[in-house]
Amino acid sequence: MCDGSYRKDLIMNTAKEKSREEIMVFQDVELQKLLHYLNNNSPYYKNQFAINKIAVDKIKTVADLTLLPVTTKDDLHAHNWDFLCIPKKEIVEFCSTSGTLGNPVTIGLSEKDLQRLAFNEYNSFVTAGITSLDTIHLMLSLDRQFMAGIAYFLGARMLGAGIIRGGPGNFAMQLETISRLQPTVLVAVPSFIMSLVTYAKDKNIDLNSTSVRKIICIGENIRDEHLKLNALGERIANNWNVTLFSTYASTEQQTAFTECQCGNGGHHQPELLILEILDEANMPLPAGEFGELTITTLGVEGMPLLRYKTGDVCAYINEPCKCGRTTMRITPIIGRKKQLIKFKGTTLYPQSLFNILNTIESIEDYVIEVTQNDLGLDNLTIHIAFKLENERDFSQIGQLLQSALRVLPAIKILSLADIHKMQLGDGKRKVNRFIDFR
Repeated sequence: MCDGSYRKDLIMNTAKEKSREEIMVFQDVELQKLLHYLNNNSPYYKNQFAINKIAVDKIKTVADLTLLPVTTKDDLHAHNWDFLCIPKKEIVEFCSTSGTLGNPVTIGLSEKDLQRLAFNEYNSFVTAGITSLDTIHLMLSLDRQFMAGIAYFLGARMLGAGIIRGGPGNFAMQLETISRLQPTVLVAVPSFIMSLVTYAKDKNIDLNSTSVRKIICIGENIRDEHLKLNALGERIANNWNVTLFSTYASTEQQTAFTECQCGNGGHHQPELLILEILDEANMPLPAGEFGELTITTLGVEGMPLLRYKTGDVCAYINEPCKCGRTTMRITPIIGRKKQLIKFKGTTLYPQSLFNILNTIESIEDYVIEVTQNDLGLDNLTIHIAFKLENERDFSQIGQLLQSALRVLPAIKILSLADIHKMQLGDGKRKVNRFIDFR
């Protein structure tokens, strides 16, 4: 299924020798192909081009994208199947978003899209210096329409590496598998890795004596906006002598941004995606300024997207990386636009709270909850489960929050079982530590 034939259709991959000029020419040509493809095959975009009186022949370069309207998550929710450009019978894989900010969106992939997805994660592994000599332990779900699971599996196959489908959960099984099968690379959610570290400590297992040398971290930040390890990343690194790689991806874009060993931002894959960082007026921002990550997919057959606003806020880095790659890079996501909290005159994103709470080792787990009062003002409550009764240090938590944020949210103590029930409410696939009732 993934024999590498997709790579033969591309003029670039993650090779370091491609110049900025070659990348720009390639993207301009691919954008023109995409526009004609959408005009001929996408009910949603064909209608948008007609409504906005857009002649696709006049869009020649990436710089001309500002002449086009943006696509939002609300559009994708409201018109999900109008984005499909192929007959439904040609869909070979159905993937869905986690539904963190609303009802899930389904993305249908063709056979070619699956090959593209594999190539995307092949590039990610290569960027992180992983080779066919590695054995990759996938500590993530390959079921429940989860795109990351199938993407990393197919990418590892294309790479020719050994694959262990460990799945999430069950710390004892994960450590036994590491001991028995000797993987060199893990792919996992960072908070799960931290819980695994805690379990290993309790069982007197020396993780540094294992075969694991690298961890690809998905779904959560391990770095701050300055590209330094955040509290979660530091806690892992201080307990396990491994190299951590930060990633960013979403189901809709079918493409990942992955760090190289320099740890200086997630590398853009220009053969698969056009990248913009937009301001409130949907105009591009310069390098270093934070705005909404907006993507245009290249090479997608089933459900391609044009100027799709992800809702995620970051900045891009334009200077070449020390690794030799000339592609742009993005900073870690500092928050989602819809998750912005305005509390007692202070504006913040949930990630700011995550970074503080993750420094407190006595906290077993937590949930941040936002509601709105009758005056339309945000109320902020942090629900916490402590590891031990005698470790309930409210003063430390209060001091850290007050010092870092200048405000003090309400704090409530719950059992770990109740915290987990909140995180996975309504049978959600993904652990959610931020619950927004506004």
